[in-house]
Amino acid sequence: MSLTAANLSFPPAMAPVACVDIGGTKVAVSVADGQGVRGKLAEPTATVGDRGALADQIIRMVAQSCASAGVAVADLSAVGVVSCGPFVMADGLIELAAPNICGGIAGKARGLPNDWPTAYLEAPLRAAFANVRVENDGVGALEAERRWGALQGMDHCAYVTWSTGIGMGVCVDGHVLRGKNGNAGHAGHSFVSDNFDALCGCGNVGDVEGLIAGNAIARRFASQGYADAAALLAAARAGQADALALVDGLCLVMGRVIYNMVVTLDLQRVSMGGSVFWHHRDFLLPKVAAHVQGKLSALTKGVDIVPAGLGNLVGDYAALALVMD
Repeated sequence: MSLTAANLSFPPAMAPVACVDIGGTKVAVSVADGQGVRGKLAEPTATVGDRGALADQIIRMVAQSCASAGVAVADLSAVGVVSCGPFVMADGLIELAAPNICGGIAGKARGLPNDWPTAYLEAPLRAAFANVRVENDGVGALEAERRWGALQGMDHCAYVTWSTGIGMGVCVDGHVLRGKNGNAGHAGHSFVSDNFDALCGCGNVGDVEGLIAGNAIARRFASQGYADAAALLAAARAGQADALALVDGLCLVMGRVIYNMVVTLDLQRVSMGGSVFWHHRDFLLPKVAAHVQGKLSALTKGVDIVPAGLGNLVGDYAALALVMD
């Protein structure tokens, strides 16, 4: 049974925490304490203004969420932040170099309304709040899935999101992998096929995210009559041959990147979420899994690829998992 906000309970004496989920499309903020998750807000991600615009948005939204929940900002014990990446370090603090937010990475061809090489993140948040933890959203989602979802009890596992971008969090031998700047799991920027027309916001042409992310589907296939991922998948589900061929190609790319992670890290289970995947999981999951199962059985036999146990609440609970203790 998938976890829901109704059946996830917290210790009655739990101190309030703020939970922030930064995506390429939206920022979501909530407050959690012994009464549950409350004060949920969501806004389009700030991409206009100076490099502090996103941090300013988060600080304002946390204050609004606290007000809605009846919690004083000063009473927050921690602020957990999960964000699409990659991250870079400046004086030991995280700045955001996200291809779907920072327009200075790939340049004007990417169509973002700013020229930010990075967006300020951890430094302004630490100036505003006493206790802040920032992690890649794949890591946060992985920790949430291991605590409450489909990866409970798993020491060798991954969470994959197929959404506006492609993200991943990885755990091996019971240890969540982070890397030198917190970017471990960025398999979305790996290459699994030859393609020279899919510009990713990171500047790569033809990487996984540039090929199959939600915003890439719109960029690549709008001229063929599919304005976005939802339109393409609806047409494929209706049996339209051209759309079905395109979706099969997307699943080939996703299946290959998951296969590569499984055989590289000897994983036992992969859970999947994200808006593109979740709304069509019954249709997409068998297609993705077919590119993993039956190949090199010594490494893939018995490996499960499953929908996220937290369902479409993974993002809500990813930040919470960072500060739950």
